Amino acid sequence: MAENVIIMGAAGRDFHNFNVYFKDNERYHVVCFTATQIPDIEGRQYPGALAGDLYPGGIPIYPDDRLFDLVKESRADLVAFSYSDVSHAEVMHKASVVTAAGADFIIIGAPYTMLESTKTVISVCAVRTGCGKSQTSRKIIEILQAMGKSVVAVRHPMPYGDLTKQVVQRFASYEDFEKYDCTIEEREEYEPHINMGAVVYAGVDYEKILRRAEEEADVIVWDGGNNDTPFFKPDIHVVVFDPHRPGHETAYHPGETNLILADVAVINKVDSAVPENVEKVRKAIELNNPRAQIILADSELTAEDNEIIKGKKVLVVEDGPTLTHGEMAYGAGVIAARRFGAAQLVDPRPYLAGSIKETFQTYPGIGTVLPAMGYGRQQMKDLEETINNTQCDLVLLATPVNLTRLVAINKPSIRIRYGYKDNSTPTLADIIRERLPA
Repeated sequence: MAENVIIMGAAGRDFHNFNVYFKDNERYHVVCFTATQIPDIEGRQYPGALAGDLYPGGIPIYPDDRLFDLVKESRADLVAFSYSDVSHAEVMHKASVVTAAGADFIIIGAPYTMLESTKTVISVCAVRTGCGKSQTSRKIIEILQAMGKSVVAVRHPMPYGDLTKQVVQRFASYEDFEKYDCTIEEREEYEPHINMGAVVYAGVDYEKILRRAEEEADVIVWDGGNNDTPFFKPDIHVVVFDPHRPGHETAYHPGETNLILADVAVINKVDSAVPENVEKVRKAIELNNPRAQIILADSELTAEDNEIIKGKKVLVVEDGPTLTHGEMAYGAGVIAARRFGAAQLVDPRPYLAGSIKETFQTYPGIGTVLPAMGYGRQQMKDLEETINNTQCDLVLLATPVNLTRLVAINKPSIRIRYGYKDNSTPTLADIIRERLPA
């Protein structure tokens, strides 16, 4: 008889693991997925049209907090942990729940889930959410374009809508965001690539996505999500580290796996970090992966008008996932506010609306900044209402997306941007040219 399986996930790695390991595998019967981290994805279904002949009715998705009962009710034999940016302690808490309920607990080996490409693959991953993967990916694309290479970026999945319409997504213009009804979180990752003339693929079925990308690229850049490992087998594996969170590189799953697998280790944000913490991260890399080539980088801040910040009471809007499951208390917006002389960071908590209030309840460590949450149109409206209710002089929009395209802000606002800048030699370009397969 087939083993009953539950796949624990967050609408990304879980679907990929299903596709590459469990789908069409008669040894297993996947009874359900569980979902966490992403709002409002439980209660959905992985559709039968994507699940294969063994699951014509699809596979249900339940909230993660029902895990113990689900194992019992389904008589699950096996639970496969399949999401990212979770502390090692939390992973084992989940394992304890699973084994207490009577099932085995597994994590599928990272290389086993990596699809092989006929083209060169450079993967950009990290040890935590918010380290600076995306800016590093964009820099690598710039380097490759300057070398005359045809480059396509493939982004870690964020399939939050109708999965049957998101099997393979290709983004080359702003119109494509509307075509696929993208959330703020999706636009944050895709828009900067579009602005630099690059093409981005994403979706649900990464075998199909890879083959489509290969048709128009000499080099594929895997633009990772959270601190997950790549879905494609890389020729060069670049991993980004954050010295604002020293010690996290060996304390979170699967970020530590990325550390051990890294060919190139980028210690980012050196310009705003405590030097002793940079050295702590360097030593952790040298201890756990002495073969990795270490380079230093700045996360260079620019403001549309930094003079306007001085003396103002500002509301800082930061990248959502970085503040929530990334556990960062601040990001580029707070650094810009301090650097350019803001008089006060205005606390948004008295003004929270709807689902944004729920976000702060779920992640009480967020503090006096506002995460740019927008996993659906209602949440975008809640974000807009929160910003407009907050009593401040100026809004600092420190997200990769142009938020004013999506929400109507009733007070002055400026964008804070951040990008990759070399802080050591050899540079990232030197290393890419040296390591790029002939």
